[in-house]
Amino acid sequence: MFSHLPTPALDPILSLTVAYRQDPRQEKVDLGIGVYKNSAGETPVMQAIKEAQDVVIANQTTKSYVGLAGCEEFNQSMVDLLLKGTSAMDRVAAIQTPGASGALRMLGDLMKVAQPNTRVWISNPSYVNHKPVMEAAGLEVKFYRYFSADTKQVNVEQMMEDLSHAGKDDVVLLHGCCHNPTGADIDFSAWKAITELATKQGFTPFVDIAYQGFGDGLEEDALGLQHMANNVEEMLITTSCSKNFGLYRERTGAAIVVGKSQKDVGNAKGKLMTLARSTYTMPPDHGAALVKTILQNETLTKTWRAELSEMQQRLVSLRASLCQELRNIHGSSQFDFIEHHKGMFTMLGYSPEQMARLREEFGIYGVGDGRINIAGLTEKDISYVADAIVKVN
Repeated sequence: MFSHLPTPALDPILSLTVAYRQDPRQEKVDLGIGVYKNSAGETPVMQAIKEAQDVVIANQTTKSYVGLAGCEEFNQSMVDLLLKGTSAMDRVAAIQTPGASGALRMLGDLMKVAQPNTRVWISNPSYVNHKPVMEAAGLEVKFYRYFSADTKQVNVEQMMEDLSHAGKDDVVLLHGCCHNPTGADIDFSAWKAITELATKQGFTPFVDIAYQGFGDGLEEDALGLQHMANNVEEMLITTSCSKNFGLYRERTGAAIVVGKSQKDVGNAKGKLMTLARSTYTMPPDHGAALVKTILQNETLTKTWRAELSEMQQRLVSLRASLCQELRNIHGSSQFDFIEHHKGMFTMLGYSPEQMARLREEFGIYGVGDGRINIAGLTEKDISYVADAIVKVN
């Protein structure tokens, strides 16, 4: 049965973690996989999560199934976090999923059932899992231009030119904030322009917002999405609790559908549950129970918001410190774009050969396409990383 299978290609990101762990050098830095690390180089369990775990353990009376839609209180909390105050609140439905990747697959499957000829437009570049998940759902994938290799910012003009060719059978996948892998975000004026284009051309927006709170702030990061929800008839949303709640291994996410009516989204939710039944059946409970507990408790919510804000501000500080060190060493503003990017990631614009040099000569592990995880830096590593970046440059 298995003898004809080809040797699988290594995952371009997850394989870096294995290589990093096997590297015997003392001086090495893991800027590959997208996890947040504190000043001690650890991915911490947030205090709000620790306190919520105590509450859940003290009050949970069963480990019975949670149901095909997952925890409905969690689902409502995710909808509130993203859409509260918008007109979409009257025409929205959500299911809990195993992480945002699970949500991507569920919505991909839903699109395939609802409109088999759907074509999904994704940014070039985009999250490494967007294309394979959409294709695994049987959907055609097309890229729109997004990132300028020269300016290291979004080329809005080219993006809008490409999206002007998207029509009523198309879905346009957007990053809600903290674009992965570039760190370059569209501004609010671009959100408005895409919304107007969606209304004019008839395509359906699909917003993947996996890093809410890591860019400009919890509310600020959702402004573009909320404007869109107020002004389009239908849209799709995936969200994750991996980063802003630190629940990476708990695989906690949600798939959200905004439609023309409550009847429409009710039917969509029913179909999502049928699709879930034939895929993973039910999502894991623990992460969702923790998030629900935090967001239903005023004190825990305050603690969580403070911790999230501290992480966001530290990311801003790490970017500024790295840029300053690069200016000190390099004597130019070549790398100032790093300070203007948002969230965890930055694209250096380096070739695979340059990224290999960073890894082989300096023990600095970044993705071959030039992406580095700013959230993987510690303050003590900044001088070493900056020096290596300049030497490879």
